[in-house]
Formats: sequence, C-alpha cells, structure tokens
Amino acid sequence: MSEKNDILDREDLTRLVDQFYDRALSDDLLSPHFDGIDFVHHKPKMVAFWAFVALGEAGYSTNVFDKHAHLPINKSHFDRWLSLFESTVDELFLGEKAEEVKQRARVIGWTFAEKMKGRND
Repeated sequence: MSEKNDILDREDLTRLVDQFYDRALSDDLLSPHFDGIDFVHHKPKMVAFWAFVALGEAGYSTNVFDKHAHLPINKSHFDRWLSLFESTVDELFLGEKAEEVKQRARVIGWTFAEKMKGRND
C-alpha cells in the first residue's frame, strides 16, 4: 500500500472529485439527484469550488446553495453526502489539509441542511 499524502494542489482535488462522484453516482440515495448532469462541463466547476475552499484559489464566485436549493433533498441526503465525502478523503489523503477539507465539508453540509430544513422533510 502506498503512503498517503496530504491534499496539495488542484490535481489532488480532481482525484477527490472524481472518486467521490463515482461513489455518489452509484449510491441509491444520492444518484437520482445527479440525473441529467453533464459531468464533462460540471466537473471543472466542482474542482474550482474545492480549490477555492481548500486552497484559497480565486475565481469561484457562484452561490453554491442557490444552485442546489431547488433539489428535493433533506438532512438524510446531506448526511450520506458527508459520509461518502469524508470516507473518500480518508481513503485518498492524510494530513492537515485533508482534515480541513473534511471540516469545511461538515460546515457546508450542516449549512445546507439547516437552510433546507422544512422544505423537503
């Protein structure tokens, strides 16, 4: 088994996004919410978002919540999203930045769940 490194750059985030969405797309609870998404065009946006969150890279200005507010999702979806995301980070990376990315994902998931509360329960 190879030694895990921390998240260092956009290439690492691309690996994370690829592996995470492979899992999400095969998850019974989450996969229906990805129907019709063109991942060829959407993936660079997801990588740019995580590069902004994790690496402080400029250039991402979309309101992520507004892009997802119309979806019929609730706390159970965010819990599953977070579980899959954290396990993917843990499988690929080890270090301070990896822990920071998981913490930021927890905050994002909690924030989304709170904003969505009552809409789709």
